[in-house]
Amino acid sequence: MHYNVTAADHGLPHDPFKALVAPRPIGWITAMDGQGRLNCSPYSFFNAISDRPHMVAFGSGGVKDAQAFIEETGEFTCSMVTWDLRDEMNKTSAPLPRGESEFAFAGLETAPSSFVKPPRVKASPAALECKWLQTVPLVSLEGLQPYSLIIGQVVGIYIDDAFIKDGQVDTAAMGPIMRAGYDQYFKVGPDQMFRMTRPPGGGNFNERR
Repeated sequence: MHYNVTAADHGLPHDPFKALVAPRPIGWITAMDGQGRLNCSPYSFFNAISDRPHMVAFGSGGVKDAQAFIEETGEFTCSMVTWDLRDEMNKTSAPLPRGESEFAFAGLETAPSSFVKPPRVKASPAALECKWLQTVPLVSLEGLQPYSLIIGQVVGIYIDDAFIKDGQVDTAAMGPIMRAGYDQYFKVGPDQMFRMTRPPGGGNFNERR
């Protein structure tokens, strides 16, 4: 198969794009507006984009509550989504009215952050506390702007100490899940983890701190 994306002539029942860019990390974003109302929503167009300084970004289609709250108050958190939290994460994707709590709807508890006002998901084993840097309009070749890219700098990191072993974070033991295409997800575990050493100077983890 080789098709023209603009013409969308793939002949399939659904667009295969997201099934090919996979697995994708899920950014479980919590933001707070100026009135203290919270929004908690999962975003699968999410990733780290820099480690010096630490930065993350997520793409949002339309100005949803998370983007609006972040741009209003300048802060957000991103909690890791794990296998044990899959149902709760899924519930927070519901399009609730502004001001209605996704935390209450999904039966989730919050935990206070240390460096920003928005809380993290208490049951999550890891969370990033972020300051908003900028929102970049994603303008297409046709001049359309259906998405925006929200970029934040990580100013604090929470890690459950139970998952720190021999000086390293045991990510596989946390059991993170990742997004695929359609209604599909990936579960990450120890059996999927392997190590590979890059050529000298190629960015091995032990060549810099």
